Formats: sequence, structure tokens, C-alpha cells
Amino acid sequence: MATFDKKTAFSLADAIDYAGGGVVSKQVTKNKGGNITLFSFDKGQGLSEPTTPFDAFVQILDGETEINIGGEIFHLTRGQSIIMPANIPHSLKATERFKMLLTMIKGE
Repeated sequence: MATFDKKTAFSLADAIDYAGGGVVSKQVTKNKGGNITLFSFDKGQGLSEPTTPFDAFVQILDGETEINIGGEIFHLTRGQSIIMPANIPHSLKATERFKMLLTMIKGE
């Protein structure tokens, strides 16, 4: 998957579009320590409960979502962020369409 050009200014929210009834992802950058990916979700779309060896920082750029971290539910809207700990099951569902920036860093 191609990453964004380095030394090039861009708007995160404008760098990804919504897809009706779907989920879109664009990898911003990646290396052995982790990766940064943009996502957009149409209302009702989501991701299942993966467990990864990475801490995952989620920043909501637009819209709103419900995030489940180890059975605890969090409602996030534009401008809010949360850290999903490594090795804890998590999932998310778009309560309204939303865009997020996901930064994954290898956990200890």
C-alpha cells in the first residue's frame, strides 16, 4: 500500500473520502515501529475485535463513533481521541459516518 509523500503538506480530513455503505483506508506512513492510517466509515460500518501487539491512538477527525475496548464502551466525536491498549480486544462502529486517524505503536 502506498504511503503519503514526505515533506508535503496535506489536510487529514480532506485526504480521504466517504464511500456509501463502506469503509475506506489510506496508509499515511509505516515502519517497523508502527504505522499511521486514515479511515472513513459510513454510518453503521465498523471493525471487529482485533487484538494487536500495538497501542492504537485514535483521533476522530469528523463525525462520531462507538468504541468498545475490552467490553467498555466509549462514545467519541470530532476532536476527541482515545488510546486502545495493545493486546486488549477492541472494536468500533460508526454511529454516524466518521473519519479517524489511527496511529499504531508497538506495545511493550
